[in-house]
Amino acid sequence: MKYNRCGKSGLLLPEISLGLWHNFGSVDNFENAESIAVEAFDKGITHFDLANNYGPVPGSAETNFGKILWHNFQGNLRDEIIISTKAGYTMWDGPYGDWGSRKYLLSSLDQSLKRMKIDYVDIFYSHRPDPETPIEETMMALDYAVRSGKALYVGISNYSAEQTRVAVDVLKQLGTPCLIHQAKYSMLVRWVEEGLLDVLEEKGVGCIAFSPLAQGLLTDKYLNGIPENSRAHNPNGHLKEDEVTPERIQKLIQLNEIAQNRNQSLAQMALAWLQKDKRITSVLIGASSVKQLCNNIDCLQNTEFSHDELNAIENILV
Repeated sequence: MKYNRCGKSGLLLPEISLGLWHNFGSVDNFENAESIAVEAFDKGITHFDLANNYGPVPGSAETNFGKILWHNFQGNLRDEIIISTKAGYTMWDGPYGDWGSRKYLLSSLDQSLKRMKIDYVDIFYSHRPDPETPIEETMMALDYAVRSGKALYVGISNYSAEQTRVAVDVLKQLGTPCLIHQAKYSMLVRWVEEGLLDVLEEKGVGCIAFSPLAQGLLTDKYLNGIPENSRAHNPNGHLKEDEVTPERIQKLIQLNEIAQNRNQSLAQMALAWLQKDKRITSVLIGASSVKQLCNNIDCLQNTEFSHDELNAIENILV
């Protein structure tokens, strides 16, 4: 595992980080989740990413991760891992359990620490910008999280390029630099290339890509249509059936041919493709099993692309 410097900070993050968005909630098998987390650490993944509402039920991923910590990462091992969490989406009913107010962010952080039974998180994020709350208030809450000792670093997620520029400048003025931006980025979702990555490079802020496999689209699962056990077939999933169009499947088939010529799976190539840009500090993967985790980590065996490969991929994606 290689570790990349996060922006201009002193913090190094692994090329691959583990996200607990799925498969770590109260409805999931705890022993399986624990095995995934332990194997990830053994493979060199030191960064575990959560949010207050990860589950289901909301909060249960943090609760389960807290149990995993106490079972497997006692003592100095806590100093060998990076734990991040976020607040910004709906967590509880009423006027104080959503968006970006100081009240919500700091209350949520306290709840997250209690669920995980830890004293601090390494990174605390504003999960999304709040159109009704001044960005200065949201950033002041992040600044306070660090000054109170409840977070070592802060970041933002899902902010546009312009919103990012403002947020980073406000945090700098407050004296708490913005460490990282967590952005949705994959071969199929490339909005970060339209200005955000330039802002992050200019400001010395790291970037971690989430949903790098486009909710499973960039795997061999959909090469022959929508299987019964897929996220697209699940009415409660984030990937919708109408996103799996014949035109998109054709693109996936062509991309898979390039991946096979590289001796990679489509998923491995999609993860490696993100790492070609040195502005990407880490790629955030999910996993439903130890086997899937290890298969994804194997993308690191081939992260170099020829000009012909890059051009062929670009022609498919256009």
